[in-house]
Amino acid sequence: MAFSGALTLTDLNDFITPSQACIKPVTQVNSKGPEKDPGAAAVRIHFICMFFDNSLHPFPQTAIQLDRSGAYYEVTQDGKDVAPAPASMKKLEQAQINLNDCLACSGCITSAESVLITLQSHTEVLTFLESNKKILDASSAISSSEVYKIPIISISPQTLASFAAATAASASTLSSPQHPTPRQILRRIRRFCIESLGFSLVFDTTFARHLALQEHVAEFTERLDREKLERDVTNDSVDESRRGLPMLASACPGWICYAEKAHSEMLPLISRTKSPQQVMGTLIKNWMGARWGKGPSEIYHVTVMPCYDKKLEASRKDFHNDMYSTRDVDCVITTGELERLMKENSWDITQPVPGELDNDLPTTSFGAFDPFYNAPYSANHASMVDIPAIHFPELLTHPGSSSGSYLHAIIAHLQATSDVPLTLNVEAVRGTDYEEYILTKNTGEPGNGKVVVFKGAKCYGFRNLQNVVRRVGRERGLHTGSGAAGKLSGRAGAGVARRIAGRKVVAVDKEKKERRYDYVEVMACPGGCVNGGGQLKPVINAPSLPTTDSEGYKRNWEESGVAVAPIVKSFASIDVAQDARWGSKEWTKKVEEQYWREPFTDVSGQLADGLALRIYEDMCGHGDEIVREETRRRFFRTEYRAVESEVAGLAVVW
Repeated sequence: MAFSGALTLTDLNDFITPSQACIKPVTQVNSKGPEKDPGAAAVRIHFICMFFDNSLHPFPQTAIQLDRSGAYYEVTQDGKDVAPAPASMKKLEQAQINLNDCLACSGCITSAESVLITLQSHTEVLTFLESNKKILDASSAISSSEVYKIPIISISPQTLASFAAATAASASTLSSPQHPTPRQILRRIRRFCIESLGFSLVFDTTFARHLALQEHVAEFTERLDREKLERDVTNDSVDESRRGLPMLASACPGWICYAEKAHSEMLPLISRTKSPQQVMGTLIKNWMGARWGKGPSEIYHVTVMPCYDKKLEASRKDFHNDMYSTRDVDCVITTGELERLMKENSWDITQPVPGELDNDLPTTSFGAFDPFYNAPYSANHASMVDIPAIHFPELLTHPGSSSGSYLHAIIAHLQATSDVPLTLNVEAVRGTDYEEYILTKNTGEPGNGKVVVFKGAKCYGFRNLQNVVRRVGRERGLHTGSGAAGKLSGRAGAGVARRIAGRKVVAVDKEKKERRYDYVEVMACPGGCVNGGGQLKPVINAPSLPTTDSEGYKRNWEESGVAVAPIVKSFASIDVAQDARWGSKEWTKKVEEQYWREPFTDVSGQLADGLALRIYEDMCGHGDEIVREETRRRFFRTEYRAVESEVAGLAVVW
């Protein structure tokens, strides 16, 4: 499914723009040997995708050529248009682009799938777990720098839904009347991660999402109140580009990367609330670590996410603790990488495990969730080193969307706090990936019975995203051209503002009908997070051939030479199509159905909210009100910054 005519490097459809100006230099150190020129440089820099015209310089002309294997060579031609001799060809090392390089570079914006990710992979997790186990098995640490770290893994609900859909579609469970729920899948993955991989604790990220939603709603309320105050003070004459609405969701790292590098004018509108992944990192490294008397660097936190871009998010400098030299999330692996770990360890997720149907909800005497109860499994695991386990509520369901329910959380808050009943209307703009949500109230006045009090949108996929960016920029008087253009200034900005104001005066009825957005839930992937690029591909089963032919005679089709379509064994009893492509609408629908199989949990009651208040008090309950607010923002919010491009795309020579 292509969203533009640009060349894409993979079959992902979360591609943003072509990488025309990747300027990452590859450093190649010359091999040791006798130097012909004592003044020669010891390091040679080769620039990828960027060539300079050196016809005016007294140096031999060089070029880069590729052979059939994909290796590239530096070729010296001395200005002659002839085939180069083998002696003049020098093989160059392959470019390695790590996560920090991708985040720092301003020349290209692609999905994380298109870069060579070397620091965030399942092999990195295995390497750590193996070395960490050696430290645990030793009688004492080998050196002062080698300290055992508590390994913890957090799993997204979209990952659980992907595994549940794959298990339901597998041959071994296809005939079963009851397919495993995401909760059962979580229990099976927990057993695998503890017994086979050596993790101490396994969580899902829905409780962290609950905290993120609370902070998200609080931030929206702050912006809404601030805008109302500005309108009252300035009599609605303040520059539209300075307002904080519409607030744009920030949980999608692909959207954040795109905005920072191509639409910096949108950064003031993007929510500062951390994503559930990073909130989970804050809970584990700060709150949970403090309960254990452990520093953030003494915990190793892994997350399993449906999206490759989550690897980039975890690598942001904003989420690095300089004091302890550690990140909130040490490593991110995708759903597919977790499936690969199961395959390598011969783990069959289609088979049940003891206790997977248990649904105990331990509570304290006050009715809140008890995070310190003694769980029947994993609390006394050897790798915990006599540290008691801490637990969070499992698989909290937030009504709304399978991508976090950010828009619906705000709508629910507005309905709950309104003095009068509010009616919700949903209008499809472009299928289910672009919908508008409008809250109205009945004034009882003749001729003007309903007034719009809130207008939001759900926007999934980059085609819809770009349309929303242009619309918001047009309404707010922002320049939305490519690059970090920033806001319009001077006469241009004033002209746009006047045109917007003019339209508002001339067409009052139209303006009421086309109320500006107050909030937009933005996700890069079509279909949302359940369709992330790191999810499992569609499952197929081998076609079942009849045991008799058309004349009624029994046949052995294999002996008769009848070929059956090849399948690739993913892990036991689950078969993944060899040529399956990511982004299938039918498969995404199945994953979405599995996501909503869990019964609704009343998160506003005694469980999640009670524990949330306890955590807020532990982490942010010290000092006066100003200090508490600053501490809360430091733990649960972040910042964004524009990445200015230093390369002009028109100057690139291909």
